[in-house]
Amino acid sequence: MLSRKAFGTTRPAAAAAGSRASRVRICCRAQAQQECGSSPRRQLLQQSAALAAAVAILAGSQPAVLAASLQVEESKLLCNAECTAKLESTEAVSLPSGLKFKDIITGTGPSPPVGFQVVANYVAMTPTLRVFESSLDKGKPYDIRVGAGQIMRGLDEGLLTMKPGGLRRLYIPGDLAFPKGLKAAPGRPAVPPASPVVFDVQLLYIPGLEADE
Repeated sequence: MLSRKAFGTTRPAAAAAGSRASRVRICCRAQAQQECGSSPRRQLLQQSAALAAAVAILAGSQPAVLAASLQVEESKLLCNAECTAKLESTEAVSLPSGLKFKDIITGTGPSPPVGFQVVANYVAMTPTLRVFESSLDKGKPYDIRVGAGQIMRGLDEGLLTMKPGGLRRLYIPGDLAFPKGLKAAPGRPAVPPASPVVFDVQLLYIPGLEADE
């Protein structure tokens, strides 16, 4: 049996100091572990609060953002939803090549002769009227030499019978469109090879012809 001296409080100074140092180290380690354990929780709470605030801000501004996006989309169109609705009751003109078109505005003056340059705006769309390219997005109209094979056949043929100031919707069959298709890009859908497309075209003026007049 161990004597009471073994449980006494009298210890050498070095041993007591070592024990105190051990207790301090143990206490510091415990405090550090507690602080480290609470830090991720604090960070998680802060992140959750920040996320909740961001969601609230977005939710509050959603109508404004949606309206702005609709305005931007509206400005990229040559024929908006109301215009498209009116076209439903308009009979399309069919050409022997398979190209069809509906005139929204007829325009005035002569049509461009083959080889003349024209200045035009265009909005290219899929058959479901989803825009995949537009001169309006680029901020300037397009210079085209008609009848010279510089552009797709359907667009070329459609422009040749337009008049300055005219606005026309072209229904271009696949064999007059993009034989190789177009790859998808940010904000732009893919166009499969030989897929039919729809073009809204606005013939602004014919520089050479106006100069002659």
